[in-house]
Formats: sequence, C-alpha cells, structure tokens
Amino acid sequence: MSNENKITFSGLIKFLTSKVFYKNLLLIILFYILFAIIILLWLKFYTHHGQKLELPDYNNVPYTEAAKDAKKRKFELIVDDSIYVVGMKGGIIRDQNPKKGSKVKENRKIYVVVSKYNPDKIKIEDLPSLYGRNYETKKKELSLLDINSRILGYEYDKGDPNYILKVYYKGKPIIVDGKPVSGIEIEKGSTLDFILSKQSGGITDLPNLRCMSASQALFMIESRHLLLGSLYLNDNLITDPTGYVVDQSPTASDAIPMDTEVDLFLQAELPEDCN
Repeated sequence: MSNENKITFSGLIKFLTSKVFYKNLLLIILFYILFAIIILLWLKFYTHHGQKLELPDYNNVPYTEAAKDAKKRKFELIVDDSIYVVGMKGGIIRDQNPKKGSKVKENRKIYVVVSKYNPDKIKIEDLPSLYGRNYETKKKELSLLDINSRILGYEYDKGDPNYILKVYYKGKPIIVDGKPVSGIEIEKGSTLDFILSKQSGGITDLPNLRCMSASQALFMIESRHLLLGSLYLNDNLITDPTGYVVDQSPTASDAIPMDTEVDLFLQAELPEDCN
C-alpha cells in the first residue's frame, strides 16, 4: 500500500470520528424524522379531508349535553327555534336538521329546536267563545290549545243541560255577565274550571191547584219542573188522572225545589165552592 492510500484512509477514519461528522449525521437524521412527520400529518389530513361522518340522534337530549357531544365530533349545534311542550323541562331538543343518521362533514352546523322553559300564554280574547256553549265541544277545542278543562259543579238553568255558565282560572272568575274579563292570559298546560247548567235543583213556585181538572193540574205541575206524586180519587189510590182537584200536598208555595213530588186529591165532580 502506498503512502498516498494510507493518508486517504487515515483521513477518512479521522473524519468519521470527528465532531463535524457526527453533527452532520445528526442533522441528516433530524431532517428525515421531520420529513417523515410532515408526510404522516399530510396523509392523515388528506385521508380525513372531506370525510363524511354519521350524525347521532340528539332528540330528547338536553341541549347542553348534546352541544358537548357535538363539539367532540366537530359539529356545531345552533338553536333555530324553541317551542313549549306541556310537561317537559326546558332546554330539551325536540327536533334536529339534518336528521339522525345523515352523513355530514366536519364543522357542519346542526340546527335544533328546543323546548321552552316558560309556558306560552294565550289571551282570553283569543280563546273560543265559552259562555252558553256546550261543555264537551269547548273541552275539545281547548285541548287543541293545550288547555285542560275540569267540571267544578252545576247550577240550575232553564236551558239545556251541560252548557257553560261560569268559568274560573286559578280560582278567579274569568267570565262575568257572559263576557270574558279583559287582560287575563292563560298559560298552556293549565286548567280552567267550569260551572255547568242542569235542569234540576232549581226553585220554582207551586200554585193552588184546587178546582182545576186533573189534566190542568198535571200541566201546571210539569210546566214548573215538578213531579206528579200519588193520585187519590175519593181517598182511593188511582193511576190515571181524572176528575177535579180538591186538595194537594204540598200546599201552594212561592218557593219550592224543582223535582218535588206533588200529590193530588181528586173527586169526580167539580167542588161546590169552585166557580
């Protein structure tokens, strides 16, 4: 081996063991590591870029809980509207757009409808007419407005039974003299109390029936919403009204409960003291 080859090999060994070589080698290794990291990040971005994800079902889920879940999935929830749902707490998602199972991209805005915390109110003027109307009909109409109905009691009225005479809201009358009290607002989900008409239980008068024919007396009794009790002809109990009235029980009165039974005492001929 010549001196020139010895010098070259010796120089190579010296270079490979020098600080300059190790420094350059470290820089090369760091460069390739950094290059590899960049390539991996680019591939990951390229792979997921434009990828569509399946949208979960957020219906009946509290908005705060759904918003956290959406953020993790890189969605954004936006409240588009709110509605009052009777019996449901506020802040609950009732609808979403796009629907569950839809394929959407990251950062997509999801529009939701949530339940209100406070109930909607309806002005009494916007309710259907109530006074003097059939209860069952109005009960159905009010239910469509999310208002409940309850029968509080009955009062006598000459008209048909089960018609609305009085209406109360939270213990206070909201219809006076057949007209709604202005300025009242009814909360959805609340209850209206009703007083309805009935044809019994009222007070009427009972005239003096003496000297009337049996048929006339029967007409007077029925026209006053009273009931025919027992019939006596010459102290004998009979079933068919005939003859003339000589006495009655109870006696004539200006105030007698309706549906009271009236007994008639008859005789075949008109009493002598009757004109």
